[in-house]
Amino acid sequence: MSKTYSIAVIPGDGTGPEVVAEGIKVLNAISAKAGFKLALKYYDFGGERYLRTGEVLPDSAVSDLRKHDAIFLGAIGHPDVKPGILEKGILLRLRFELDQYINLRPVKLYPGVDCPLKGKGPADIDFVVVRENTEGIYAGAGGVLKKGTPDEVAVQESINTRKGVERCIRYAFEYCKKRNKDMKLTLCGKTNVLTFAFDLWERTFYEVAKEYPDVKVDYAHVDAITMWFVKNPEWFDVIVTDNMFGDIITDLGAMIQGGMGIAAGGNINPEGVSMFEPIGGSAPKYKGKNMINPLAAICAAGLMLEHLEETESGKAIEKSVMKITEKEIKSLAAGQMGHTTSEVGDLVVKNL
Repeated sequence: MSKTYSIAVIPGDGTGPEVVAEGIKVLNAISAKAGFKLALKYYDFGGERYLRTGEVLPDSAVSDLRKHDAIFLGAIGHPDVKPGILEKGILLRLRFELDQYINLRPVKLYPGVDCPLKGKGPADIDFVVVRENTEGIYAGAGGVLKKGTPDEVAVQESINTRKGVERCIRYAFEYCKKRNKDMKLTLCGKTNVLTFAFDLWERTFYEVAKEYPDVKVDYAHVDAITMWFVKNPEWFDVIVTDNMFGDIITDLGAMIQGGMGIAAGGNINPEGVSMFEPIGGSAPKYKGKNMINPLAAICAAGLMLEHLEETESGKAIEKSVMKITEKEIKSLAAGQMGHTTSEVGDLVVKNL
């Protein structure tokens, strides 16, 4: 009897519905080949719903989403909604309330994709960032005093718990073993300045490392990491870091792998429901033009299948994407691919 996976689909804003449609097209094709089934349920969370109803997420949203095996997200962000309302009210709320405490970001340069780094190719750029996803500065602790006056004070606190830090680090060690590439895990921090938070991270990192003698470990300051991403990306295998630093270095990672059009990620709760998405925004200026690049969303669909332990199917999607970046796609930029959005989806299906 074939397995059925319950997938919550949030197409979202701007070009989100267009790239999600191509991701679903590829998922349907690979599921038919591999013999499993997908039960899709669509949710209209995003800017249009907010403008229509004044509601960011209904009270039932989190409990409804928790019932699914995974969530497939397009994009959140609407030009007519003040920045922060949707991002905090949907993305951050779901990450926190669903306890998606890992943000998983593969950084991989595919064949045929232009890299801005001179002399670097696919063999040099192939690493993964494991970012803590529910603590740190994004926990929302702090406040403002005397706002709008010359004496205004703004405090934003970084919350780091032993539990939160340790479970992130353990996930990174386990992922490094499963990946089985260089078997090297790098802690990214700022121990020389952020002495309280990263003392906890560093102590926990080396304590947990004793349980993984087959994994090589090292440490680098975040500013050094940004330099080495550009100069020597081949040095890295798996990197683990906190919420803020992870947010920053993964965008740099996206650029060296060819741009936001190819970058995909997952918000992971290993014991619950996880959410997968393209890293780029909603790109409203391209909405409805059938010219946005859907490959990041398609790669996110592949990551989702790997997380659901349909590993061969997830890898098959990635291999198909690599075939078309090498032979079919002129550029990852919107309107410059040499194909429409839907044609790119068709090419991925054809090459599965």
